Amino acid sequence: MSSPATGAIPRTAPAAPAKPDPRTVAAASADRLVAAKPAEFKVAAKDGIVRRGVTSGLHGLQHVQYERTYDGLPVYGGDFVVTTNASGGVLSTSVDQTKKLSVSTRATVGAAAAARTSRAKVSKVESASTPRLMVLAEGAGRLVYETVVSGTRKNAPTKLHVLVDAKTGKVVKTWDEVRDAADDRSYYHGTVDLSTAATSMTDPQRSGVRCGGQSGSTYTGSDSAWGSGSGTDLETACVDAMYAVQKEWDMLRDWLGRSGINGSGGGFPLRVGLNQANAYWNGSYTNFGHNQAGTRQATSVDVVGHENGHAVFTTTPGGDSGGNGNEKGGMNESAGDIFGALTEHYMNEPSNLDPPDYLVGEEVDLVGSGPIRNMYNPQALGDPNCYSSSIPSTEVHAAAGPQNHWFYLLAEGSNPSNGNPTSPTCNNSTVTGIGVKKAGQIFMGGLNRKVTSWSHARARVETINAAVELFPGSPTECNAVKAAWSAINVPAQSGEASCGTQQQNDFSLSLNPGSGGAQAGGTATATVTTAVTGGSAQQVALSGTSSPSGPTVSFSPSTVTAGQSATMTVRVPAGTADGTYRITVLGDGASVDRSATYTLTVGGGSPGGTVFSDDFETSQGWTTDPNGSDTATAGAWQRGTPQPTSWSGTNLQLAAAGGSADLVTGAGAGTDAGTYDLDGGVTSVQSPAISLPSGTLSLSFNWYLAHLNNSSTEDYLRVRVVGSNGSSTLLSQSGAMADKAGAWQTATYDLSAYAGQSVRIVVEAADAGSGSLVEAGLDNVKITKS
Repeated sequence: MSSPATGAIPRTAPAAPAKPDPRTVAAASADRLVAAKPAEFKVAAKDGIVRRGVTSGLHGLQHVQYERTYDGLPVYGGDFVVTTNASGGVLSTSVDQTKKLSVSTRATVGAAAAARTSRAKVSKVESASTPRLMVLAEGAGRLVYETVVSGTRKNAPTKLHVLVDAKTGKVVKTWDEVRDAADDRSYYHGTVDLSTAATSMTDPQRSGVRCGGQSGSTYTGSDSAWGSGSGTDLETACVDAMYAVQKEWDMLRDWLGRSGINGSGGGFPLRVGLNQANAYWNGSYTNFGHNQAGTRQATSVDVVGHENGHAVFTTTPGGDSGGNGNEKGGMNESAGDIFGALTEHYMNEPSNLDPPDYLVGEEVDLVGSGPIRNMYNPQALGDPNCYSSSIPSTEVHAAAGPQNHWFYLLAEGSNPSNGNPTSPTCNNSTVTGIGVKKAGQIFMGGLNRKVTSWSHARARVETINAAVELFPGSPTECNAVKAAWSAINVPAQSGEASCGTQQQNDFSLSLNPGSGGAQAGGTATATVTTAVTGGSAQQVALSGTSSPSGPTVSFSPSTVTAGQSATMTVRVPAGTADGTYRITVLGDGASVDRSATYTLTVGGGSPGGTVFSDDFETSQGWTTDPNGSDTATAGAWQRGTPQPTSWSGTNLQLAAAGGSADLVTGAGAGTDAGTYDLDGGVTSVQSPAISLPSGTLSLSFNWYLAHLNNSSTEDYLRVRVVGSNGSSTLLSQSGAMADKAGAWQTATYDLSAYAGQSVRIVVEAADAGSGSLVEAGLDNVKITKS
């Protein structure tokens, strides 16, 4: 490929301004907080922080999820969540990593040895993934291999994740994706109105929801009348399963503000006919067997709700992996029980069908002894009522007991007056319930703040935060959450929120002007204006950071009461390199944090000056997936140190064009060239805002696109410039059905048409056709005035 010719850029007409998406506003606000407070998130020099998505909750709350890489490797346990209100004000953060990472990423144990060790954990292996290197966020970090082994273990299906220390070869952690529960005619609900297609058991209104047998094929028929009502008929089992998951979907929407089972408008297939007294979720679909007597299928509301509850747990931040022993696994089992109970209460069926209760599996009678778990008194069935240090070593289903007990106490209290059973407390206290709907909303709010290293102590902190933010001005819900946790022996935690009575206090923060320029040795100033937007005025501490470093920021006064203003002074030390600097201004309020960005251009006013320069050795605020619309499943753009890869002599991922770091579609090398390449769709990354002076301007950068002969013209690398008067595509390179080795090239473009504007550079890469091996890179971006 040859570099496109240099030329002037045609401009397109600007689009009409649209109302900002609350998720986009939240993401931008959270990004600024991460940039302004790296110490709070334990960000190390070799870290890459990647925003993975935004989940919307009740009352406009937005939960922004981040993952971390270290020296190009994924970090297990380095994830965190930033929660904002509807207008982007930061309310709380959830981060469990305790130290900055500092660990060698050179393995001394080979991948093959790690694979053998991992396979030995499963008695009958059907398949195993290629081990991948990652960093475990324990202490200063631990280099490990992750291998996923599928097969059979203890006569049950398994999809076991095994972490093997890459220095010692010992197993560090394991966790299993498979989670088990020990005019249409249903068995449990009589005649129901099921939402299906005309001739197949596919839900046309709920994406991904369909039902069939063990082969995975969806049941079909000549009409849309399904089932016989028999406990041994598998089509009837599908009627029960689909009816239950449809009601769970509606409960999540109507009560908890969640879109679908997966949080983004989708669900998962259901299978019936499993020849076991069991049901399970395996990370891709739910599967339902029968009771031990063989008289009925395990498709009651609480069992179906439980298995799809695992899917909810898996698709909230922090996923279903990790934690301390069986503690997180037990909380996952408890989450299934809670979502089953919530669905029963939402349906509110009469006593002759499947009425709401806090028992699990009593309708199925799985092993001939009634329910398999009791939420109001777990000890009645041999499970612990109270949290203790032995929970991480407790059998995973029994470990559901404490959180199940907490949920019942929060919903109904210790001595309900509505006919529900009394519930003992571990500290002999009395707890007053707040109702099952509110309890579910708070539980869901906690899950939206979940991190990989989830625990009962962490859940206490985050459900308290959820209560404060969901019910501002009311201490009742917050106090009930605290009382319920204390009642199961999970005590108060350092730094947990207090239960105030005031309305949620909020403020706005703005800068005027929002950009400016200065020469090295000079200063620039702006006015910081705050205003009360909710509740009462609060104290706001002002601080500022520059990316890249160099300019320093001060405020007079440094603390204001919301409604007041301050003067920001940016000092540019002598010798500071010309370029664009992103100043993040943080207003740290007592109730909420706000932030804004000031774009400083150093130099650039004289011919030959550099307006903007980024060699990616440090972070200057590029944002991955800036619009929340990326579809790539792997190989997202990141700033990092790329590990060169090749395939049969074809160079694919290259070392940086200059220095050690660049922008690359997945910096890691993995065990083969295809481990961290771009897969599954489009990945995009956007520069910070760049304030362009008047005059003749030129943009240059290094780039490459590499692929194998399984590529196509649907794969591409594109670079665009976006300004206030529209956008233009600068570079567009497509894939082809041929091996194409990566080679750094230089592109240069005239940006004079955008002089005087604030612009951003957007880079997009795609593996958009059938799966192919595609890599792309960008380095040494520079804008100069001539």
